[in-house]
Amino acid sequence: MLGRFADAEDVVQEAWLRWADTDRTRVREPRAFLVRTTTRLAIDRLRHVQSRRETYIGEWLPEPLTTDTGAGAEEHVLLAETVSLAMLVLLESLSPLERAVFVLREAFGYSHAEIAAVLDRAEPAVRQLAGRARRHVEAREQRFDADRAVGAEITERFLAACTGGDLDALLALLAPDVRLIGDGGGVQKAPRRIVSTASHVGRFMYAISDDLPPAVGIAFREVNGAPAIVITSYGKPHTVVSLETRDGLVVRVYLLANPGKLTGIR
Repeated sequence: MLGRFADAEDVVQEAWLRWADTDRTRVREPRAFLVRTTTRLAIDRLRHVQSRRETYIGEWLPEPLTTDTGAGAEEHVLLAETVSLAMLVLLESLSPLERAVFVLREAFGYSHAEIAAVLDRAEPAVRQLAGRARRHVEAREQRFDADRAVGAEITERFLAACTGGDLDALLALLAPDVRLIGDGGGVQKAPRRIVSTASHVGRFMYAISDDLPPAVGIAFREVNGAPAIVITSYGKPHTVVSLETRDGLVVRVYLLANPGKLTGIR
């Protein structure tokens, strides 16, 4: 819902405090009480942080999260679909209410009637919100490769081309319409506008590959359900480069360098 750990932790803490202060004998369904409370707090928080994101320096990306936890295949597919950077970025284009309805409906399988009770709204209004959110997502949703092995192999080749200074090999991995979205938050180096086309993205990555931080370390990790490159400096996360692929080519590069957003990277 929120795309930021600090915001999520604040909402969970506030929900817990309200639960602790509630007379439990008057709560018929604890789960319903907690879902309702947490969802409403999340909507309020989204409305509050919108102004903060409007003044954010450069592009705003959700905080990355390492997801290589050894989950089973079915659980991994569900996780990749619900917390992928592409999906979280897409959810940012929805209003807080649309986002809440979409998450409750698509990620948790709540009925329209149940969501109406959570939001204290009429069911027809919830159906309208759900339909609008779904149409918005489907209009912008991209198809990406789901095969983890393919994604990992392309990520390894991408890193090898960058660190080896092989521009031709790098360009061969990029789709013609590839886009690079960077988030440095005005603190670390990252493009403040989206970089488009294979030529521009390839040359940008080629140019910055020589500008590595001190005491650098590089590891392959799974971030938000997709293969990623984690660059560390003195053992701490410095930059995360996550790739989305389609038909064996890189169609999206996410470059996350804002240190305040790397708390979910182990």
